[in-house]
Amino acid sequence: MPAFLAGIVYICGDKILESTTAKRPPLAAVRNTPQAAKRETLVEFRGVKKTYDGENLVVKQLDLNIERGEFLTLLGPSGSGKTTCLMMLAGFEFPTGGEIRLDSKLLNKVPPHKRDIGMVFQNYALFPHMTVGQNVAYPLQVRKVDAATRADKVKRALDMVQMGQFADRYPAQLSGGQQQRIALARALVFDPKLVLMDEPLGALDKQLRERMQIELKDLHQRLGVTFVYVTHDQSEALTMSDRVAVFEHGIIQQLAPVDQLYEQPDNQFVAGFIGDNNRFHGVVEAPDAGLCRLRMQDGSALLGVNVNGLGAGHAAVGCVRPERIRLLARGAAAANGVAARITSLIYFGDHVRVRCVLPNSDECFVKLTLNDPALPGLSEGTPVALEIEPTHLRVFI
Repeated sequence: MPAFLAGIVYICGDKILESTTAKRPPLAAVRNTPQAAKRETLVEFRGVKKTYDGENLVVKQLDLNIERGEFLTLLGPSGSGKTTCLMMLAGFEFPTGGEIRLDSKLLNKVPPHKRDIGMVFQNYALFPHMTVGQNVAYPLQVRKVDAATRADKVKRALDMVQMGQFADRYPAQLSGGQQQRIALARALVFDPKLVLMDEPLGALDKQLRERMQIELKDLHQRLGVTFVYVTHDQSEALTMSDRVAVFEHGIIQQLAPVDQLYEQPDNQFVAGFIGDNNRFHGVVEAPDAGLCRLRMQDGSALLGVNVNGLGAGHAAVGCVRPERIRLLARGAAAANGVAARITSLIYFGDHVRVRCVLPNSDECFVKLTLNDPALPGLSEGTPVALEIEPTHLRVFI
């Protein structure tokens, strides 16, 4: 095997190129050390920029630390720069400016085969003429690992993904979910420092995709390997990640744990991209102590969190999650509420989504569980009051 194929599992078209690296302790031994428990930085992006045409930046001055052992998801719409960041980390693209470091080693000019990184793509690219065992063993074979050690590592990797009994089957005899597990086992078998995944569940049906999300998260928790995962699917990001970096226009709009990202979005884009979101338009009044009043066109007002520190008279938008709105009968005392009228009720199986219109023509949705006491008395045209806790209404520029 040529020397230039050293140190990475990577996919080029329908081929997988994998190579040799220096021997290191098994992942389990490394990840159970006190240093690993501290979650020190594994990957650093410092002022990273990327342009393909010399004019338009697809990644703009990116600063990002990836912690050892974490599950980090790069989330964003198409063209937001998330996949470009993954490709630069893998070595398939090189940054136009800035630095990328892995374990403090500068990667800017390091080719993919010398980065010691495992990868899994949406197209699993398993060798069709090889059995499952042979596919998983391939990275070790390229590294010239002896047969006995190779057999032990393959068994361990297949057992990790619960595919040990399929070692003698061929890829064509496996389901999509099973092929995904094999691709993951192959990426893990040589104990890489880092595993990158580019929308690996995108080709699976909904039920299988949701099951694989749980399995991936469970595997991550058992192994402690560092995962960097790219997707445009918000539910995938929320289900699996320790932290999520939300991208738009080549910039990280917010980097946070999943609960903080959902409950405390930093701006309108994040609030709208992560989960469901309602928007109320108005003007800021009486900003004080991190709160402000949002006065709407019809004269009604809501108290909320003044995220951007806006001054009085500034046009703003208040954002709130549908499940954070309490629906009351019109005339009931609402501590922080506005009047509305129901325009439709949509049954979703585990909840009902109540669509309402406000006097200023803003629309909003309220999510009610099936056992909500307010639900039986609701119908199209019913006048209601919408009550919102001030901490759940985030007012943005």
